Amino acid sequence: MTDSTTPPPPEQPAAGGQPQGQNPYTMATLAHATVFTGFLGPLIFWLIGKDQSPFADEEGKKALNFGILISIAYIISVIPFIGWIIWIAAIIAALVFGIQGAMAANSGKPYKYPFTLPIVK
Repeated sequence: MTDSTTPPPPEQPAAGGQPQGQNPYTMATLAHATVFTGFLGPLIFWLIGKDQSPFADEEGKKALNFGILISIAYIISVIPFIGWIIWIAAIIAALVFGIQGAMAANSGKPYKYPFTLPIVK
């Protein structure tokens, strides 16, 4: 007797372009989790995820707007004497609010940053 078991078929993309079993909130979560990089991390994950779902598009825009604000704070932090205070405040704000946003997005809940610039709409 021969064993005629066949391997399972590869995962097929579900509706919306997401492979089955993959978290549909991944791109939104990564966009929020990378706001400490300034605008670059959120921009990359927003561009990748914006066509995958409306949730990823909306949350990616929020993270990108906050990332732009953090980038501005990083640029301002080169001012002598007070620059290091601004830099530390920006890093702490980016880490705290980025983690909160990532946790909310991973659960499928929208997140609103306490302060941001609505540049990307």
